[in-house]
Amino acid sequence: LVLVKAHLLRCCVGMSSRYDSALTVFSPDGHLFQVEYAQEAVKKGSTAVAVRGESSVVLAIEKRAVAKLQDDRTVRKICSLDDHICMAFAGLTADARVLVNMARVECQSYRLTVEDPVTVEYIAKYIATICQRYTQSAGARPFGISALIVGFDGGTKPRLYQTEPAGTYHEWKANATGRGAKTVKEYLEKNYSAEAVKTTDDTIKLAIKALLEVVQSGNKNIELAIIEKGKPLKFLDPDKIAEFVDSIETAKEEEAEKKRQKKSSTVAI
Repeated sequence: LVLVKAHLLRCCVGMSSRYDSALTVFSPDGHLFQVEYAQEAVKKGSTAVAVRGESSVVLAIEKRAVAKLQDDRTVRKICSLDDHICMAFAGLTADARVLVNMARVECQSYRLTVEDPVTVEYIAKYIATICQRYTQSAGARPFGISALIVGFDGGTKPRLYQTEPAGTYHEWKANATGRGAKTVKEYLEKNYSAEAVKTTDDTIKLAIKALLEVVQSGNKNIELAIIEKGKPLKFLDPDKIAEFVDSIETAKEEEAEKKRQKKSSTVAI
């Protein structure tokens, strides 16, 4: 019986490794392991958050420590695709650079052909289509990134889409990707509302609060950008981010103090 179990285990391991190395072959239980590994690469990336407000979209990312002699301006996780569209990503930066360049070319090609700026959904679908193509091509591997694509179409309403390594894309009100995505999403689900994103400052605060759920060092490890209707992508100064973080922490302390006072008064009664 022990020998039979050992033989079955070797067979299972052999089958797993066979499907593991083949991108275009499904495993018997319906998995494409290389695509799932690409999704795991995304989960190891820096956390990125996007929040859609009433008149703007805010992108916030977790900045990782850079080498002392390295110029941190060359380490960007937020980039512009066109005058009215930008994206943040989690995963492999080299893969992102390739997709960003392809998307920028497509934006300009669309503008020259149609004589109109590209829509946010079109470019999200374009990126997702490229990602999907690399999940069924022999001799290639999937792109190891998940992108949060934001911007404005013809109207004044901002748009937010997310793409995945498998080639899927969906529209969201707020979302996160990267290693802390689960915690950040839970916070956004509890706290996102129309009132919470009424103004640009409110939207910024919500994005920072969500990111602070997984970022321990406060404003030093946060990079934030805003895109508004008719305006180019704008990166917030570190000093301005520090002001928002300080006000959020002060509000938290005041709320905690009120709770302590309420608890002590209840005990006294």
